[in-house]
Amino acid sequence: MNKKLKNIILLLAGLLILNYTSQSKYKRFDLTKDKRYTLSSVTKSIIEKIDKQLIVRVYLEGDFPTEFKRLQIETRQFLEELRAENTNVRIQFINPNDQRERLIKAGMIPSQLTVEEDGKLSNAIIFPWAEIDFNKKTSIVSLLPNGAVQSQEDQLENAVENLEFSFSDAINSLLRKKPKKIAVLSGNGQLEDIQLYSILSEVSNKHRLAKFTLDSVEKNAVKSLKDLQNFDLAIIAKPTESFTEKEKLVLDQFIIKGGKTLWMLENVQADTDSLFSTGKMLAYPRDLNLTDFFFSYGVRINSTLIQDLYAAKIPLATGNIGDQTQFQNLNWFYHPLVNGNPNHPITKNTAPVRLRFANQIDTLQNNIKKTPLLVSSLLTKKTGTPTIIELQSIAEDPKEKEYTSGYQLFSVLLEGEFSSMYSNRVKPFDLNNFSAKSNPNKMVIISDGDLARNQIKKGQPYDLSLDKWTGEQFGNKEFLLNAVDYLLDDSGLIKLRNKTLQINLLDKQKAYKERTYWQAINIVLPILILFAFGIGFQYWRKKKYS
Repeated sequence: MNKKLKNIILLLAGLLILNYTSQSKYKRFDLTKDKRYTLSSVTKSIIEKIDKQLIVRVYLEGDFPTEFKRLQIETRQFLEELRAENTNVRIQFINPNDQRERLIKAGMIPSQLTVEEDGKLSNAIIFPWAEIDFNKKTSIVSLLPNGAVQSQEDQLENAVENLEFSFSDAINSLLRKKPKKIAVLSGNGQLEDIQLYSILSEVSNKHRLAKFTLDSVEKNAVKSLKDLQNFDLAIIAKPTESFTEKEKLVLDQFIIKGGKTLWMLENVQADTDSLFSTGKMLAYPRDLNLTDFFFSYGVRINSTLIQDLYAAKIPLATGNIGDQTQFQNLNWFYHPLVNGNPNHPITKNTAPVRLRFANQIDTLQNNIKKTPLLVSSLLTKKTGTPTIIELQSIAEDPKEKEYTSGYQLFSVLLEGEFSSMYSNRVKPFDLNNFSAKSNPNKMVIISDGDLARNQIKKGQPYDLSLDKWTGEQFGNKEFLLNAVDYLLDDSGLIKLRNKTLQINLLDKQKAYKERTYWQAINIVLPILILFAFGIGFQYWRKKKYS
């Protein structure tokens, strides 16, 4: 009796220890081939910094399509990994039905989905968003990002791939005590604030923005350089006036001393206002006095316009019905619709980017690493300038034999140790701490100044990712946001966008066609097996004991 009692006591003690260990310790073994549930070292370093309660509210709860239950499950499992790393992380899954109005005002726009179930199509509305609260600050996370996807299955796979980056990026921005500073350069005829509102308003959610005019360079170039060096990144959006040698030296030393730059340039003047008002326009070269500046980095922006058969549409009046003018959306080959580099985090899974009267970029061989970001289709045509462009040409059928110029480069990422163009030249002003070579640095060059220009509707800036006339959706905003993140990323966080997963989804059409067969397998077969077992067991029992 004592031995039995002792065994019972040991068993109870073992169960208590096991229960306590399971409650206090959390360990998960990732046996997936693509290591889907293994956090990167970058994410772990971010999560370790959370020293107060961080609440994650996920609005994926309630009735929604079955296939998006997978997104809910993947999101929950990822967040549980974060909570296992740091107990300050709190997770809540909330049904959004009672607070839809508040969520929409906060920028969490619902998604309308077309769902196929049992061979029938139906519509469903979901809120694929999460809200993160930390230290009296809030950030929102899109769980269903837009991108270059062909089906709902691709969109779901893209969403699961982006979970780690989306949450890590949002948490990192909340933890950052000192935001990065970005200068929006002016003074050389750059785009106006209202024309950049759509992109800059998004950038300002994570970084500090300030306008910086280069007009001050003429009066006190040394002070202007010193002031510019307080910024981490400079954005130069479609300058139309030439840069002076003093301004170029200021920008040169800003780059050499570690400043990042995002260039959106056009070497051709194309006035679209006259094109739509008179039906024609003169496109001619624009001299920004930057050819030698970029030559030192191994890049040349030509004064050649590119036409691409894969192009965006523009609305044109095609006739009248009564007093109503009829419009038709037609392909305008001077507005190329270009795809991004699928192997780089800036452009992976982004929707096609719309360019307007873009120029061709040539790269020269030197020690700088050059990564193409935006490339045309194969069916392109080069148009030299000056030239007359007529709107009526849009009605002409394109001759494919003329569109044989091949792939054209529109945007390139430069990384490496940059050399100053003024190393062996007379400097336009005296500079005591001149540097001839930089530490590893990076910049993005785009040969279209209008890539960041949003449209204006009723005096208000329109969303950069949409066209107000045709309703087409573009990847311009996402591309620029990713470019800014990449240039300012010192931790390697942006590289998480390159994460690739293989989500095995159910073939709906095959499941619908074979549903009777599988219903029989799952319902009838177990009953038959149980019935056969019962008969066999009775027969064996009767034979043994008779």
